[in-house]
Amino acid sequence: MSFDDETLAARARTDVDSFAELYRRYVTRVYRYHLVQTGNVKDAEDLTSQTFLAALDGIGRYRRDGMFAAWLMGIARRQNALYFRNRKPEASIEQAEYLPAAQPGVDMLVNQKITLQQVRAAFKLLSSERAEALALCFFAGLELAEAARVLGKSEAAVKMLISRGLQDIRSRTTLALEVEA
Repeated sequence: MSFDDETLAARARTDVDSFAELYRRYVTRVYRYHLVQTGNVKDAEDLTSQTFLAALDGIGRYRRDGMFAAWLMGIARRQNALYFRNRKPEASIEQAEYLPAAQPGVDMLVNQKITLQQVRAAFKLLSSERAEALALCFFAGLELAEAARVLGKSEAAVKMLISRGLQDIRSRTTLALEVEA
């Protein structure tokens, strides 16, 4: 018998199997969200674990309002913010000019000239709001209404952030291709 997220969340307060089912349903989405934010598999795995530990700890405070995915991604977002707040810079700004330039990766998108590195670099240049909206909708798989709730914005505002974010990525990756040519 398959339960909806709200029922599972209510049952998860006393039933570990219900929480395990929620974990199975959302682990990939949470992991993708953290991976796109950090760009690092190990950090994404750690943050995914921390997100679910925090969710397990806080499941008793979840209000059954039809938005479990938004509640969970809100936790993921806070874990992500803590990660970046506590992270020490790897190199100072002054040292950055002496660091070797990243070599193009071997991972090419199928039948395209844009590398994953170029897309990642363009993503990092987005405003934090645009990057967050894209990460929540495309990588965490949230619906507009859920992402709007996590971000504390209207659906129209999130839709605009996504549209402009995609526009920015397109223009930056196109510019990178022109520079390489």
